[in-house]
Amino acid sequence: MWMYLGLLAALFLGLHNLCKKHAVQGNEVFPVLLGTISSGFLLLLPFYIGSQFFKEYMIDIQFYINDIPLKTHGFITLKSAIMAASWVLAYQALKHLPITIVTPIRSAGPFFTFIGAITIYHEKPNLYQWIGFFLIIFSVLLYSRIGKKEGIHFKRNKWIFAIIGATFLGASSGLYDKFLIQSLDLNPQTLQFWFCFYTVLILLIILAITWFPNAEKRKAFKWRWSIPLVGVLLQIADYFYFKALQDPDALIMLLSAIKRSQILIAVVIGGVLFKEQNKRKKLVPLAGIMAGVFLILYS
Repeated sequence: MWMYLGLLAALFLGLHNLCKKHAVQGNEVFPVLLGTISSGFLLLLPFYIGSQFFKEYMIDIQFYINDIPLKTHGFITLKSAIMAASWVLAYQALKHLPITIVTPIRSAGPFFTFIGAITIYHEKPNLYQWIGFFLIIFSVLLYSRIGKKEGIHFKRNKWIFAIIGATFLGASSGLYDKFLIQSLDLNPQTLQFWFCFYTVLILLIILAITWFPNAEKRKAFKWRWSIPLVGVLLQIADYFYFKALQDPDALIMLLSAIKRSQILIAVVIGGVLFKEQNKRKKLVPLAGIMAGVFLILYS
Protein backbone atom coordinates (compact mmCIF):
# COMPACT_ATOMS: atom_id res chain seq x y z
CA MET A 1 0.00 0.00 0.00
CA TRP A 2 2.83 2.42 0.77
CA MET A 3 4.08 2.13 -2.83
CA TYR A 4 0.65 3.13 -4.20
CA LEU A 5 0.55 6.07 -1.80
CA GLY A 6 3.99 7.05 -3.14
CA LEU A 7 2.62 7.01 -6.69
CA LEU A 8 -0.28 9.25 -5.64
CA ALA A 9 2.24 11.65 -4.10
CA ALA A 10 4.17 11.63 -7.40
CA LEU A 11 1.00 12.49 -9.37
CA PHE A 12 0.24 15.56 -7.26
CA LEU A 13 3.93 16.59 -7.20
CA GLY A 14 3.97 16.56 -11.01
CA LEU A 15 0.93 18.86 -11.14
CA HIS A 16 2.52 20.97 -8.39
CA ASN A 17 5.67 21.45 -10.50
CA LEU A 18 3.68 22.63 -13.52
CA CYS A 19 1.84 25.21 -11.44
CA LYS A 20 5.09 26.25 -9.75
CA LYS A 21 6.73 26.97 -13.13
CA HIS A 22 3.72 29.14 -14.08
CA ALA A 23 3.85 30.96 -10.73
CA VAL A 24 7.56 31.90 -10.81
CA GLN A 25 7.99 32.63 -14.53
CA GLY A 26 8.95 36.31 -14.80
CA ASN A 27 7.93 36.86 -11.18
CA GLU A 28 9.49 37.66 -7.80
CA VAL A 29 10.50 34.36 -6.21
CA PHE A 30 10.29 35.02 -2.44
CA PRO A 31 6.70 36.35 -2.31
CA VAL A 32 5.59 33.49 -4.60
CA LEU A 33 7.15 31.00 -2.19
CA LEU A 34 5.53 32.70 0.80
CA GLY A 35 2.16 32.66 -0.99
CA THR A 36 2.38 28.94 -1.76
CA ILE A 37 3.35 27.91 1.79
CA SER A 38 0.77 30.26 3.31
CA SER A 39 -1.90 28.66 1.11
CA GLY A 40 -0.90 25.24 2.41
CA PHE A 41 -1.03 26.53 5.97
CA LEU A 42 -4.53 28.01 5.46
CA LEU A 43 -5.67 24.68 3.99
CA LEU A 44 -4.57 22.91 7.20
CA LEU A 45 -5.70 25.59 9.67
CA PRO A 46 -9.34 24.35 9.88
CA PHE A 47 -8.03 20.91 10.93
CA TYR A 48 -6.03 22.52 13.75
CA ILE A 49 -9.03 24.56 14.93
CA GLY A 50 -11.24 21.48 14.68
CA SER A 51 -8.70 19.50 16.74
CA GLN A 52 -8.93 22.09 19.52
CA PHE A 53 -12.74 22.20 19.71
CA PHE A 54 -14.01 18.95 18.14
CA LYS A 55 -11.37 16.43 19.18
CA GLU A 56 -13.43 13.23 18.91
CA TYR A 57 -14.81 14.11 15.47
CA MET A 58 -11.33 14.94 14.10
CA ILE A 59 -10.00 11.65 15.50
CA ASP A 60 -12.87 9.78 13.83
CA ILE A 61 -12.08 11.26 10.39
CA GLN A 62 -8.32 10.73 11.02
CA PHE A 63 -7.36 14.39 10.68
CA TYR A 64 -6.68 15.15 14.34
CA ILE A 65 -3.61 17.35 14.94
CA ASN A 66 -1.87 16.17 18.10
CA ASP A 67 -0.41 18.34 20.85
CA ILE A 68 3.37 17.89 20.73
CA PRO A 69 6.17 18.70 23.21
CA LEU A 70 8.54 21.65 22.79
CA LYS A 71 11.41 19.36 21.77
CA THR A 72 9.37 18.04 18.84
CA HIS A 73 8.64 21.63 17.77
CA GLY A 74 12.41 22.09 17.61
CA PHE A 75 12.79 19.07 15.32
CA ILE A 76 10.05 20.35 13.00
CA THR A 77 11.61 23.85 12.93
CA LEU A 78 14.86 22.27 11.72
CA LYS A 79 12.96 20.58 8.87
CA SER A 80 11.36 23.94 8.01
CA ALA A 81 14.80 25.60 7.82
CA ILE A 82 16.18 22.84 5.57
CA MET A 83 13.21 22.96 3.21
CA ALA A 84 13.05 26.78 3.17
CA ALA A 85 16.67 26.83 1.97
CA SER A 86 15.93 24.10 -0.59
CA TRP A 87 12.86 25.91 -1.95
CA VAL A 88 14.60 29.29 -2.18
CA LEU A 89 17.33 27.70 -4.32
CA ALA A 90 14.87 25.62 -6.36
CA TYR A 91 12.47 28.52 -7.08
CA GLN A 92 15.34 30.77 -8.18
CA ALA A 93 16.64 28.03 -10.49
CA LEU A 94 13.16 27.32 -11.88
CA LYS A 95 12.74 31.00 -12.69
CA HIS A 96 15.89 31.01 -14.84
CA LEU A 97 16.00 27.47 -16.29
CA PRO A 98 13.62 25.36 -18.42
CA ILE A 99 11.39 23.00 -16.43
CA THR A 100 12.63 20.16 -18.65
CA ILE A 101 16.15 20.76 -17.27
CA VAL A 102 15.27 21.52 -13.63
CA THR A 103 12.96 18.57 -13.02
CA PRO A 104 15.34 15.85 -14.26
CA ILE A 105 18.21 17.25 -12.15
CA ARG A 106 15.94 17.11 -9.14
CA SER A 107 15.28 13.51 -10.10
CA ALA A 108 18.81 12.79 -8.86
CA GLY A 109 17.42 13.29 -5.33
CA PRO A 110 16.86 9.53 -4.86
CA PHE A 111 20.60 8.96 -5.28
CA PHE A 112 21.39 11.17 -2.26
CA THR A 113 18.52 9.56 -0.36
CA PHE A 114 19.85 6.16 -1.42
CA ILE A 115 23.25 6.84 0.17
CA GLY A 116 21.63 8.20 3.34
CA ALA A 117 19.25 5.25 3.59
CA ILE A 118 22.18 2.83 3.49
CA THR A 119 24.41 4.69 5.96
CA ILE A 120 21.78 6.00 8.42
CA TYR A 121 18.88 3.53 8.28
CA HIS A 122 20.88 0.50 7.05
CA GLU A 123 18.46 -0.21 4.24
CA LYS A 124 19.88 -2.93 1.97
CA PRO A 125 19.42 -2.54 -1.79
CA ASN A 126 19.74 -5.47 -4.16
CA LEU A 127 21.56 -5.60 -7.50
CA TYR A 128 18.64 -4.30 -9.56
CA GLN A 129 18.18 -1.34 -7.20
CA TRP A 130 21.85 -0.46 -7.58
CA ILE A 131 21.46 -0.58 -11.38
CA GLY A 132 18.29 1.52 -11.19
CA PHE A 133 19.89 4.31 -9.18
CA PHE A 134 22.98 4.54 -11.38
CA LEU A 135 20.76 4.53 -14.47
CA ILE A 136 18.94 7.57 -13.04
CA ILE A 137 22.24 9.41 -12.46
CA PHE A 138 23.54 8.55 -15.96
CA SER A 139 20.29 9.84 -17.49
CA VAL A 140 20.62 13.14 -15.62
CA LEU A 141 24.12 13.53 -17.11
CA LEU A 142 22.57 13.10 -20.56
CA TYR A 143 20.26 16.01 -19.77
CA SER A 144 23.32 18.19 -19.13
CA ARG A 145 24.47 17.63 -22.72
CA ILE A 146 21.03 18.56 -24.07
CA GLY A 147 21.00 21.63 -21.80
CA LYS A 148 24.13 22.99 -23.49
CA LYS A 149 22.20 23.18 -26.78
CA GLU A 150 19.80 25.59 -25.05
CA GLY A 151 22.70 27.80 -23.97
CA ILE A 152 22.82 26.28 -20.50
CA HIS A 153 26.41 25.32 -19.61
CA PHE A 154 26.24 23.22 -16.49
CA LYS A 155 29.74 24.09 -15.23
CA ARG A 156 29.29 27.87 -15.57
CA ASN A 157 25.62 28.41 -14.81
CA LYS A 158 25.01 29.38 -11.18
CA TRP A 159 21.37 28.30 -11.39
CA ILE A 160 22.51 24.74 -12.12
CA PHE A 161 24.47 24.78 -8.84
CA ALA A 162 21.40 26.23 -7.13
CA ILE A 163 19.17 23.35 -8.27
CA ILE A 164 21.84 20.79 -7.30
CA GLY A 165 22.01 22.36 -3.81
CA ALA A 166 18.22 22.34 -3.59
CA THR A 167 18.21 18.67 -4.57
CA PHE A 168 20.73 17.74 -1.88
CA LEU A 169 18.82 19.64 0.81
CA GLY A 170 15.54 18.11 -0.34
CA ALA A 171 17.04 14.62 -0.11
CA SER A 172 18.32 15.39 3.40
CA SER A 173 14.82 16.48 4.39
CA GLY A 174 13.43 13.24 2.96
CA LEU A 175 15.74 11.20 5.19
CA TYR A 176 14.77 13.39 8.14
CA ASP A 177 11.08 12.75 7.41
CA LYS A 178 11.48 9.07 8.21
CA PHE A 179 12.88 10.00 11.64
CA LEU A 180 10.03 12.47 12.28
CA ILE A 181 7.26 10.10 11.20
CA GLN A 182 8.54 6.79 12.58
CA SER A 183 10.79 7.69 15.54
CA LEU A 184 8.74 10.63 16.87
CA ASP A 185 5.45 8.96 15.87
CA LEU A 186 4.03 12.11 14.23
CA ASN A 187 0.93 11.75 12.08
CA PRO A 188 1.02 13.45 8.64
CA GLN A 189 -1.34 16.34 9.38
CA THR A 190 0.46 17.29 12.63
CA LEU A 191 3.82 17.39 10.86
CA GLN A 192 2.38 19.28 7.87
CA PHE A 193 0.61 21.94 9.96
CA TRP A 194 3.56 22.85 12.17
CA PHE A 195 6.00 22.56 9.27
CA CYS A 196 3.98 25.11 7.29
CA PHE A 197 3.67 27.35 10.35
CA TYR A 198 7.43 27.55 10.98
CA THR A 199 8.27 27.81 7.28
CA VAL A 200 5.96 30.83 6.95
CA LEU A 201 7.77 32.47 9.90
CA ILE A 202 11.19 31.81 8.31
CA LEU A 203 10.06 33.20 4.95
CA LEU A 204 8.58 36.30 6.58
CA ILE A 205 11.99 37.02 8.14
CA ILE A 206 13.69 36.57 4.73
CA LEU A 207 11.17 38.85 3.02
CA ALA A 208 11.45 41.47 5.77
CA ILE A 209 15.14 41.78 4.86
CA THR A 210 15.16 41.27 1.09
CA TRP A 211 11.73 42.20 -0.32
CA PHE A 212 9.43 44.33 1.84
CA PRO A 213 11.86 47.32 2.06
CA ASN A 214 12.37 47.34 -1.74
CA ALA A 215 9.53 49.19 -3.50
CA GLU A 216 10.80 48.20 -6.96
CA LYS A 217 10.68 44.49 -6.11
CA ARG A 218 7.21 44.85 -4.57
CA LYS A 219 5.91 46.38 -7.82
CA ALA A 220 7.51 43.58 -9.85
CA PHE A 221 5.46 40.91 -8.05
CA LYS A 222 2.49 39.56 -10.01
CA TRP A 223 -0.33 37.66 -8.31
CA ARG A 224 -1.35 34.52 -10.22
CA TRP A 225 -4.01 31.86 -9.61
CA SER A 226 -1.28 29.21 -9.69
CA ILE A 227 0.35 30.53 -6.47
CA PRO A 228 -2.24 29.16 -3.99
CA LEU A 229 -2.74 26.07 -6.16
CA VAL A 230 0.97 25.20 -5.76
CA GLY A 231 0.56 25.18 -1.98
CA VAL A 232 -2.62 23.09 -2.05
CA LEU A 233 -1.17 20.47 -4.43
CA LEU A 234 2.01 20.24 -2.34
CA GLN A 235 0.07 19.55 0.85
CA ILE A 236 -1.98 16.83 -0.85
CA ALA A 237 1.21 15.22 -2.18
CA ASP A 238 2.92 15.45 1.22
CA TYR A 239 -0.09 13.89 2.94
CA PHE A 240 0.10 10.77 0.75
CA TYR A 241 3.90 10.67 1.14
CA PHE A 242 3.79 10.90 4.94
CA LYS A 243 0.97 8.31 5.08
CA ALA A 244 3.26 5.98 3.13
CA LEU A 245 6.11 6.66 5.56
CA GLN A 246 3.90 5.65 8.50
CA ASP A 247 4.14 2.06 7.30
CA PRO A 248 7.07 0.51 9.24
CA ASP A 249 7.92 -1.57 6.16
CA ALA A 250 8.29 1.52 3.93
CA LEU A 251 11.79 2.07 2.55
CA ILE A 252 12.68 5.75 2.18
CA MET A 253 15.10 5.00 -0.68
CA LEU A 254 12.31 3.36 -2.72
CA LEU A 255 9.71 6.02 -1.86
CA SER A 256 12.11 8.72 -2.96
CA ALA A 257 12.60 6.97 -6.29
CA ILE A 258 8.87 6.36 -6.81
CA LYS A 259 8.23 10.08 -6.34
CA ARG A 260 10.51 10.75 -9.33
CA SER A 261 7.83 9.39 -11.67
CA GLN A 262 6.42 12.94 -11.42
CA ILE A 263 8.86 13.85 -14.23
CA LEU A 264 6.51 12.27 -16.76
CA ILE A 265 4.09 15.13 -16.15
CA ALA A 266 6.78 17.82 -15.90
CA VAL A 267 8.75 16.87 -19.02
CA VAL A 268 5.97 15.74 -21.35
CA ILE A 269 3.11 18.10 -20.43
CA GLY A 270 5.34 20.92 -19.13
CA GLY A 271 7.49 20.90 -22.26
CA VAL A 272 4.37 21.39 -24.41
CA LEU A 273 2.70 24.02 -22.21
CA PHE A 274 5.83 26.18 -21.84
CA LYS A 275 7.02 25.56 -25.46
CA GLU A 276 10.51 24.49 -24.38
CA GLN A 277 13.22 23.26 -26.76
CA ASN A 278 14.53 19.77 -27.59
CA LYS A 279 11.52 17.96 -26.15
CA ARG A 280 12.05 14.86 -28.28
CA LYS A 281 15.72 14.55 -27.37
CA LYS A 282 14.82 14.86 -23.69
CA LEU A 283 12.60 11.79 -24.04
CA VAL A 284 15.72 9.58 -24.30
CA PRO A 285 17.16 10.35 -20.84
CA LEU A 286 13.57 10.52 -19.57
CA ALA A 287 13.18 6.89 -20.62
CA GLY A 288 16.43 6.10 -18.76
CA ILE A 289 15.12 7.67 -15.57
CA MET A 290 11.82 5.83 -15.86
CA ALA A 291 13.67 2.56 -16.47
CA GLY A 292 15.68 3.21 -13.31
CA VAL A 293 12.49 3.83 -11.33
CA PHE A 294 10.99 0.65 -12.83
CA LEU A 295 13.99 -1.43 -11.74
CA ILE A 296 13.69 -0.08 -8.19
CA LEU A 297 9.93 -0.68 -8.04
CA TYR A 298 9.93 -4.20 -9.39
CA SER A 299 13.30 -5.49 -8.17
